[in-house]
Amino acid sequence: MSRAVEESNRAMLRARDAMDRAYAEPLDIPALARIAHVSEAHFIRTFRATFGETPHRYLQRRRVERAMSLLVETRRDVTDICFAVGFSSLGTFSRTFRQIVGESPSDFRRRGTPTNVPSCFTKAWTRPSSFG
Repeated sequence: MSRAVEESNRAMLRARDAMDRAYAEPLDIPALARIAHVSEAHFIRTFRATFGETPHRYLQRRRVERAMSLLVETRRDVTDICFAVGFSSLGTFSRTFRQIVGESPSDFRRRGTPTNVPSCFTKAWTRPSSFG
């Protein structure tokens, strides 16, 4: 692997790690591109090539994974969980959850599906994080 590819991978990992740490905070492409030290367009293109999905979709999936864990392991209201994991709209949360999981958050909770989310993610939602 060339040095340039290694540096690019490290830059994308830095941005992805920031997204993992601050998933519940409002994140935008300009800030993530600054973390990776690349332009916004290059960031989106390179992130997708590196991880197989856009930064936006990656963040949505991470938020839904954390929501899945909270739905199974707590009695918190679906609306509270929606906002706790970083969605700003219950409608967007429900639609995105259904697209990724295949059912609504309420149906998922009713089934009591055990989650396959790593335990480090289930505890991460309580940790304060700083973006940047």
